[in-house]
Amino acid sequence: MLQYILKSNSTVLNLKALGKHIILELYDCPSDLLSDPIEVQRILETAALTMGATIVESRFHHFSPLGVSGVIIIMESHLTIHTWPEYGYAAVDIFTCGILDIEAGVDLMSRELKAKKVEREMIERGKKLPIQSTNLK
Repeated sequence: MLQYILKSNSTVLNLKALGKHIILELYDCPSDLLSDPIEVQRILETAALTMGATIVESRFHHFSPLGVSGVIIIMESHLTIHTWPEYGYAAVDIFTCGILDIEAGVDLMSRELKAKKVEREMIERGKKLPIQSTNLK
């Protein structure tokens, strides 16, 4: 990975990102699948493991009458999902500050949630922090 240095107002900035934040939009998914908290949890946990993440904890909630929200805390950060079965839509966030096979997880979620249309965006997080971190004692 390349590291870029930028001098701005006599402050040296490190443009090497601390993490990657993937925004995943899944469209035209089956509503019954998006309404099933057990299946949604299974899919996200399998995606996390497929990426090479270490799962710390999972928490999912089924809304009445529709929808599931869930979070998987991983050693490398987190995955979250919010579903709108009435629209056949799922919003997924993957944030990692570790080295993971993100594409493998995205592909698995897209396939298992049976999305007919997938959009994704990647945001590099923390790339404008000073090179030296603050020592916490």
